Amino acid sequence: MKRQKRFEKLEKRPVHLDGFVKEWDDEGLVAMRSKNDPDASLKVENGVITELDGKKREDFDLIDQYIAEYGINIANAEKANAMSSQSIAKMLIDPNVSRSEVVKVTTALTPAKASDVINQLNFAEMIMAVQKMRPRRTPFTQAHITNTLDNPAEIAADGAEAALRGFPELETTTAVARYAPLNAISLMVGAQAGRPGVITQCSVEEAVELGLGMRGFTAYAETISVYGTDKVFTDGDDTPWSKGFLASCYASRGLKMRFSSGSGSEVLMGYTEGKSMLYLESRCIYITKASGVQGLQNGSVSCIGVPSAVPSGLREVLGENLMCMMMDLECASSNDQTFSHSDIRRTERMLGQFIAGTDYISSGYAGEENSDNTFAGSNMDVLDYDDYESMERDLAVNGGILPITEDQAIKIRKKAAKAVQAVFDGLGLPEITDEEVEAATYGSTSGDMPKRDMAQDIKAAQDLMDRGVTVSDIIKALDDHGIDDTAQAVFKLAQQKICGDYLQTSAIFDKDWNCISAINDNNDYMGPGTGYRVWEDEAQWNKIKNIPWALDPQKVDF
Repeated sequence: MKRQKRFEKLEKRPVHLDGFVKEWDDEGLVAMRSKNDPDASLKVENGVITELDGKKREDFDLIDQYIAEYGINIANAEKANAMSSQSIAKMLIDPNVSRSEVVKVTTALTPAKASDVINQLNFAEMIMAVQKMRPRRTPFTQAHITNTLDNPAEIAADGAEAALRGFPELETTTAVARYAPLNAISLMVGAQAGRPGVITQCSVEEAVELGLGMRGFTAYAETISVYGTDKVFTDGDDTPWSKGFLASCYASRGLKMRFSSGSGSEVLMGYTEGKSMLYLESRCIYITKASGVQGLQNGSVSCIGVPSAVPSGLREVLGENLMCMMMDLECASSNDQTFSHSDIRRTERMLGQFIAGTDYISSGYAGEENSDNTFAGSNMDVLDYDDYESMERDLAVNGGILPITEDQAIKIRKKAAKAVQAVFDGLGLPEITDEEVEAATYGSTSGDMPKRDMAQDIKAAQDLMDRGVTVSDIIKALDDHGIDDTAQAVFKLAQQKICGDYLQTSAIFDKDWNCISAINDNNDYMGPGTGYRVWEDEAQWNKIKNIPWALDPQKVDF
């Protein structure tokens, strides 16, 4: 068959390596408005919800029961649910209606009603609504810090650089599960060397993750997953109640945490009940609210390949982020998992959250090259820094990442690598050599690092846990080696877990350990001239606009 040459060229474009499928309602391969989604309904008798989205109380499944018991503001429920979905959607984008007024309505809706409200909005309207509905006034973003060899010096150096670039939260995981204590310690020390007040986590099996937090090796968690159907929950030996109990375990030890969910997970597990991804995600959001958890990581997260394959899928992802904010929850809006071969689609995927600003525009910007990202790669990585920072400058948007110079990066990376070298020496762990410190300072990937004896590292990690090592021992190791500023920062972080201020919604710390949250930095957007505007934050705007590669016309010799 003779081909048309332009179509032959188009078929070779990167976008054709992506997966696209047509909708299939009965199997849940539909982003929004499945024919099987329930109609919204609510009945309250004597202060008890007896009907929820077409189900009588005696027919409630576990998720319905949990949401009805704990997840809906019953006092305002009948009045709010009697409003038309379109009128509520208009409240979301109306600059004359305050966020606090909207939240009184949205937290009283049923999951199906909230889904229907989101269905009323086009993508541009969702951006307008997100700008107003995020809990914290000031947007930030979060980074992944990993490498395929679990090299501690590289983790510390990458963590310090990310901290200096403006990330207030950093997340690591492991290539080898038993490295968890070493990775958690390396990231915490590196982050505090880079900028005091940055909080860190290590994403591993839930019991181990909680144990690391209780020892003081981490300060927050977010990989406590919830799902939108009973069958997916019970296949994982979980219920909404067990997740709520786990959340209380973290909070009782002064550890910030949020749940994780995202459209597409139920599709991948094969138990969608024929419902749309948006409706199932609404149930996850309500479970989070019902559990008393301050926030949620959502936006499909690691399942992004599923919604991005169906029509309106990326619109749905922004919609589920918005629904999270409608429930007055901190939103870490994903933008982490890589999903497309197309640079244009990768940019499209984060555009809504980037322009509007969320609590964390990404819940996992790769603070390493994606070849080293053991979370399977992020939508954007360190090699996109200059593009991302140029976009911030172009649009006068605070995307949470600041430009730094090469000299600044070298200095902070060396400081962090030497700090973790001292900690390993003080704790009796396998030596981090000067050669490793040098490589971590100037290298970019684990391929630039000297090889370590992984068997000895794993043995030492287990021994460290058996010896009962805690954050106190890390502080002492830093102090004994004369690294006073980092020791003091780690000590201050441990103090904050006793104080507990950062358990509030959307809480972060600045470099002076001031806790900034939705309580004292609440979103006050009410249309043009109000809310967070980066150019009114002179110090931040100067950092964003003065990218190192911009020429100074007054100093150029023409």
